[in-house]
Amino acid sequence: MSARRWYGRWLLIGAASVVALTVTGCGGGGNSGDDVASASNGKSDATTSKGSSSELADYVEGQRKWVKCLRDEGIDTPDPDSKGRVDLGDKSAWKRDPKALKAQEKCASLSLPIPESLLKEQRPELSKDEIGKNRRYAKCMQEHGAPDFPDTGADGHFQESAWDATSAGAKRAARVCAPIIGIPNDAPAPKG
Repeated sequence: MSARRWYGRWLLIGAASVVALTVTGCGGGGNSGDDVASASNGKSDATTSKGSSSELADYVEGQRKWVKCLRDEGIDTPDPDSKGRVDLGDKSAWKRDPKALKAQEKCASLSLPIPESLLKEQRPELSKDEIGKNRRYAKCMQEHGAPDFPDTGADGHFQESAWDATSAGAKRAARVCAPIIGIPNDAPAPKG
C-alpha cells in the first residue's frame, strides 16, 4: 500500500475516531487486537451474503486452530465464540509472560485477519447527530480542497476509499473542517 493511501486511511480512521470519541466518549473495554469488541446492536444486516458467512466460518475455524496452537504451547486459552472472538482476559499479563510471548510468536501464522464483514457488523450504530456531523465533515472536506474525500454511507460511517490526505488541499481542508468533528482551529496540524 502506498504511503499516500496509508496516510489517507490513517487520517480517515483518525477523523472517524475523533467523531466517535467526541460524541460518545471513550470506554474502558481494554481490548487488544487478538479479540474483537462487540458493538452489535442485535439487528441482522440484510446485506449479509453467503460469501460473508463462509468467510466468518473460515475465520472462526482459523481462530480455533490458533487457540489449539496456544494450548499446545501450554497457554490456557478459552474457545472462540461464534464470531471468532477469544477472551484473553488480562492482556498485560500476556505481554509480560515469556511463555505466552513465545507461544504467540509460534502461533502467529495461524492468526487470521478479522473479515471485513465482521468489522462492518461491529461498527457502532451512530446517532442522528453523529451521522449529520460525519456528513457535514465529508462535505466540508470535499468543498475545501479534498474532493476525493469519501462520502458517508446510509449508516453515517465514512465509506472506504482511497484519497490523497497528503495534498496541500487536503491539509487545508482538514484545518478548516476540524471544528466540525470537535478539533479546535488552533490544534497543531498532523505531521506527515
